[in-house]
Amino acid sequence: MLTGAVLTVPVLFAVMAHELFGADWVPGWMLNHWLQLALITPVMFYTGWPIHVTGWLTLRHRAADMNSLITLGTSAAYGYSLLVTLAPGLLPEDLREVYYEAVGVILTLILLGRLLEARAKAGTGEAIRALLGLQARTARVVREGAESEIPIEDVVVGDEIVIRPGEKIPVDSEVLSGSSAVDESMVTGEPMPVTKHAGDSVIGATVNGTGSLRVRAAKVGSDTMLAQIIRLVQQAQASKAPIQRLADAVSAYFVPAVIAIAIGTFAVWFTIGPSPALTLALVSAVAVLIIACPCALGLATPLSVMVGTGKGAQAGILIRSAEALETAHKLDTVVLDKTGTVTEGKPVLTGVHTADGFDETELLRLVASAETDSEHPLGQAIVTGVRGRGLHPPAATGFDSVTGKGVQATVDGRAVLVGTARLLGDVGVDTTALTPIAAKMSAEGKTPVLAAVDGRPAGVLAVADTLKDDSVAAIAALKRLGIEVVILTGDNARTAAAIASQVGVDRVLAEVLPEHKADEVRRLQGEGRTVGMVGDGINDAPALAAADVGLAIGTGTDVAIEAADITLISGSLSGVVTAIRLSRATMRNIRQNLFFALVYNAVGVPLAAGALYPLWGLRLSPVIAAAAMALSSLSVVTNSSRLRRWHTQPLPEAQPARVQPRVESGAERAQAGSMAAAAAFDADPARYTTAPQRSDQSKQHRNR
Repeated sequence: MLTGAVLTVPVLFAVMAHELFGADWVPGWMLNHWLQLALITPVMFYTGWPIHVTGWLTLRHRAADMNSLITLGTSAAYGYSLLVTLAPGLLPEDLREVYYEAVGVILTLILLGRLLEARAKAGTGEAIRALLGLQARTARVVREGAESEIPIEDVVVGDEIVIRPGEKIPVDSEVLSGSSAVDESMVTGEPMPVTKHAGDSVIGATVNGTGSLRVRAAKVGSDTMLAQIIRLVQQAQASKAPIQRLADAVSAYFVPAVIAIAIGTFAVWFTIGPSPALTLALVSAVAVLIIACPCALGLATPLSVMVGTGKGAQAGILIRSAEALETAHKLDTVVLDKTGTVTEGKPVLTGVHTADGFDETELLRLVASAETDSEHPLGQAIVTGVRGRGLHPPAATGFDSVTGKGVQATVDGRAVLVGTARLLGDVGVDTTALTPIAAKMSAEGKTPVLAAVDGRPAGVLAVADTLKDDSVAAIAALKRLGIEVVILTGDNARTAAAIASQVGVDRVLAEVLPEHKADEVRRLQGEGRTVGMVGDGINDAPALAAADVGLAIGTGTDVAIEAADITLISGSLSGVVTAIRLSRATMRNIRQNLFFALVYNAVGVPLAAGALYPLWGLRLSPVIAAAAMALSSLSVVTNSSRLRRWHTQPLPEAQPARVQPRVESGAERAQAGSMAAAAAFDADPARYTTAPQRSDQSKQHRNR
């Protein structure tokens, strides 16, 4: 492309200055045909080589695409110019124009568009590298009674591994002893750490909390969940076929028509044309090919895409490829991950209910004091929320953390318990009055935290992952665009339903394991839908790659961003609405460009073929054909520039009516799948019957 640009610019500058502006100061040697031939020949055969190879191959296989159009048009212009340069005496004096600058401009611009697109597509392997970077490098194993640190590749199933506080869990394992809260958000996407006890499973690459664990390796190498997610991302990226360009689809019909018209033009004028018949036939045929030269058609899509992606970047939307920009306008279903996408992705204190005899401010101070030394995210959310209300909790003494239950401490001489109903029940506190409140909070998708002071039930605090500010308005805007919105989450059905009800989403896919999210996207695609997936976590990466368009929240993980087609830098769901609107505007602009490109051909090709010559003696020379070609390109450029005036629209305020979402839990989908499989077996049992075993001879041959 650089070679083409450097060699084309001098020729283009000289010709444009002389022909269009009548500049007399352009030196004659710059307009010399031999100099132009020397400069443009490398552009024709070096810069244009990738285009010509594909163009001639498609023609040889009786097909046609943009490459075919470019090859035919530039070959005709170059061949005619070469004839004028080498043997000008064969042509009348008024037909001795050359079109070297058109050849250089067409090939260089087309290659520039492809270079920009190739760079946008580069880096798809970063998702895999980022995933590999998550896993631990070493593991501390116990062999023959001694601890030793070994590379993770040397861990085998059954190894006993010691995991200290704050360390990454090396491989998928089963807890043998110890208890700790494990942060699984990098894999599951859920913000709440999960407390692990003996007998529980832990996932490789997740982060251990404050406790120590002794685990037994259950899955290593390619069998771990992280390895499975990597494999799913690879498969989804490899299976995503590029979308056929609108211009290519047009070219499939346009190219054969142009070739037929050019051949027909030559044949007619050579047979019945006035003298010199050969020259007239040749000039007319070349004029047909030049005016059909796909400069405007080749620019129609890339220019709009470049303007569209630029407008997207200004709006905080990074679009990886033209395919993504093209496909987004066809989306009819948008799947939203819940945590970190619809919600903020971190727990916050959302409410407090006090028991009789307790003041809300005093209860918050006591609870926050007890939780100050706790490292559990729920405790930290309470402390942050209390301080955010302007309260200053006093120092606590006698702090003790009860793993999986809560904390106990002494604050201003008062015994404070904060945690689960089980913790309060263990010391004889009656939680009967608090149970209905806690149940109501749970039904609303919140986590209830019970508190007792001096052996009496004191109240319930609600901690929840709150909605993002614009989630409600963005989902309402998506619905107005005619798009169905679905929430996809690994969280339990009750919490998912509560969030969906708040934002006005009618369909929820809950309790979906990380490795099954891509399957759910494919299931929706199997219903004939064009699916966009919006997510922010590592567990979303396979689904983002499997979707027709993957949109990653820019505040999420690098893996999700690399696996997606579009990145929303702000982390706001309004970016999804903007991306779809921008895609629709861009595609509308592309269709207009194609119209401008083709309407000139529709009028110019018959003129170039000599349709008006018998009536009025009008004939379109190659010079006028080149001017018409330039005019069509100018129309496309001007129309594409109109897209620069496109701007984002603020989301109107929306208060969705509370809906009763249709929740499909993991168990329900598994049951439905089993019933479908049973029905399929009943309909065609032979299809599912075990095949006969191979003979011993065939087994031996296979083994050998």
